[in-house]
Amino acid sequence: MAEAADELSTPLGQNTAGRTRRFRLPFTAMQALAVLLGLVLVGFAGIALFNDNPLGGEPMARVTLRNPPPAATDDKHAPAGQTAEPAVKSVAKAPAAASDAKTVTIIDGSSGKRQDVVIGAGDPAEKADGDSPPVAMTGIDPRLLEKSRYGMIPVVADGLKPFTVYAAEADRAKAARMPVVAIVVAGLGVGAAKTTDAIMKLPPAVTLAFTPYGADPGKLAERARTQRHEILLQIPMEPFDYPDNDPGPQTLLTTLSSEQNLDRLYWHLSRLQGYAGIANFMGARFVATDPVMQPIVREAAKRGLSFFDDGSTPRSVAQTLSAGQSLPFAKADFAIDAVPTSAEIDRALVKLETIAKERGTAVGVASALPVSIERLGAWLKTLDSKGIMLVPLTTAMLKSKSG
Repeated sequence: MAEAADELSTPLGQNTAGRTRRFRLPFTAMQALAVLLGLVLVGFAGIALFNDNPLGGEPMARVTLRNPPPAATDDKHAPAGQTAEPAVKSVAKAPAAASDAKTVTIIDGSSGKRQDVVIGAGDPAEKADGDSPPVAMTGIDPRLLEKSRYGMIPVVADGLKPFTVYAAEADRAKAARMPVVAIVVAGLGVGAAKTTDAIMKLPPAVTLAFTPYGADPGKLAERARTQRHEILLQIPMEPFDYPDNDPGPQTLLTTLSSEQNLDRLYWHLSRLQGYAGIANFMGARFVATDPVMQPIVREAAKRGLSFFDDGSTPRSVAQTLSAGQSLPFAKADFAIDAVPTSAEIDRALVKLETIAKERGTAVGVASALPVSIERLGAWLKTLDSKGIMLVPLTTAMLKSKSG
């Protein structure tokens, strides 16, 4: 009966006799491979999470550290009854190097708010201990330096003044007997190429004025002094069209208190060393404002400096205030290269000759433009034949004062 049932359920034309039933897995080969890879990843994750060695898997080397043998002693030379000192003594650890960073305070012109700003390598003298002698540039008298919070600034000491110590050499007796011309080339220190041209191409009797800006104005100023030029430091001061025309950071402003302006002055004074005096950098409004100029002139006199007015405004009060403080002073008669062409510069130099012969002393100021350096260099060679003597600015100041 069972056979009959099988025959009836078998598809027509097919014989099921002798066939075996196949066994099938509940998953495919690809599914099995995916599960295996998943287990491997879970294993690595467990190692990463629960292994306490952060460098697991990295090559490792083990080094055995042994205590050094006791230091040898020199018993032969030890006094009787005493143990000799160890032959090897411990060396004290060197102190950490001082930071090269220098922080300065910039004061807001309207509110007086102070902001500390890091500007780069500091003055070496600032890094010295309080009891250590200050470190200065070559040829700088350390007695004429005083430490401020910004660095070393000039000071009078032992009856010596920076004005007299750093004035360039000159035959002052000869200068008193004949017309003299002093030339100041200003705006130096920012461009190394033009500054070097002024230092090397102009005679030593030409006075060079440096701004406090630039990567390393002190290095260029030192080079100028090595070439026997006397130098001035220009102090940025407020012009009439400030802030549209801005002399730069730490500018002295008519809106600041005397304390704030003096604080800014100290920052400028610390930027380089070895100058015989200070000069205004721009500053037509500032030098014409008596209340703000008084503390600056008084401070310059106190520190044994001089003051050079570049003649940017006829309303300047610098000369009157300098006379009241017995401060050596000079004012430029005019800018030689106000029109920077060869013809106009030559015309200005002839005018300077005329002033020197009429008045005995003439002072011209110029920038370090290539055309200015070239025309000045050619003109200065002709002065001897014209009976005019080229002198440093300090000599012209002393002659004007004695006259």
